[in-house]
Amino acid sequence: MALDFSTLPLAFQFTSPGPILVKIGPLTIRWYGLLIATAVLIGVTLSQFLAKRRNVNPDLISDLSIWLVLGAIPAARLYYVLFQWSEYAQHPERIIAIWQGGIAIHGAIIGGVVAALIFAKIKQISFWQLADLVAPSLILGQAIGRWGNFFNSEAFGSPTNLPWKLSIPPEHRPPELANFEYFHPTFLYESLWDLMVFALLITLFFRSLSGKPALKTGTLSLVYLAAYSLGRLWIEGFRTDSLMLGPLRIAQVVSLLGIVFGFAGLAWLYIAKRPLPDVVFTPQGDAERR
Repeated sequence: MALDFSTLPLAFQFTSPGPILVKIGPLTIRWYGLLIATAVLIGVTLSQFLAKRRNVNPDLISDLSIWLVLGAIPAARLYYVLFQWSEYAQHPERIIAIWQGGIAIHGAIIGGVVAALIFAKIKQISFWQLADLVAPSLILGQAIGRWGNFFNSEAFGSPTNLPWKLSIPPEHRPPELANFEYFHPTFLYESLWDLMVFALLITLFFRSLSGKPALKTGTLSLVYLAAYSLGRLWIEGFRTDSLMLGPLRIAQVVSLLGIVFGFAGLAWLYIAKRPLPDVVFTPQGDAERR
């Protein structure tokens, strides 16, 4: 006999009010765009605050943020389009319609890393020092941005009748799941996971200010990479719309690589006791001392 969780006292369901926040004449403000803009604004403000605590010029973060936006957002869209090319090849006019959703965080990370490496080289500052200041803001921005999937009724999981189920309109359901109404709210799972990773990074950051523990340059970035990837690995298993390469879910493959790289980097720092390769030489621990 199937259990009906909908009768439980704490049962509730998520139902998107739609992708548009407000429309005034030709002006349309979408939830997705608003959330991305909010995430960027909060992220820059937080990274500037963290930079001050590390005695780093906050104006450097302001300059870096422009590079990150220019590198991350186009790369996030390009990454998504490439793995959905069979669809976009038939509708090329939709390639630039980023306001309708369809960006990939792994693409954003790749684009952001490339932009940050170039920026660090030009400014002659440690890439890992910058990355450690940006990592908490990045994961917080991801937690905020995931709610854009909710408003767009996208990136949901498999059918479920759990108390926290997500209602998906018929037009957004995969053809093979057209008869199901409720799905796993994977946007919520990842948002909550990202918030926990954010709490971990912020805790490590402020504990390191007193030297307990004293973090080496690159630690926060590597913890971010490993911790986020661990969450994305299992959450992606619920998704019905994963980007695929043959039988493989791309996000799970990249997450596995992130976990390996993250833990290998931490072992390099704390077991091998060697600094991470960088665009400039920085004495070990200089960015995370005191």
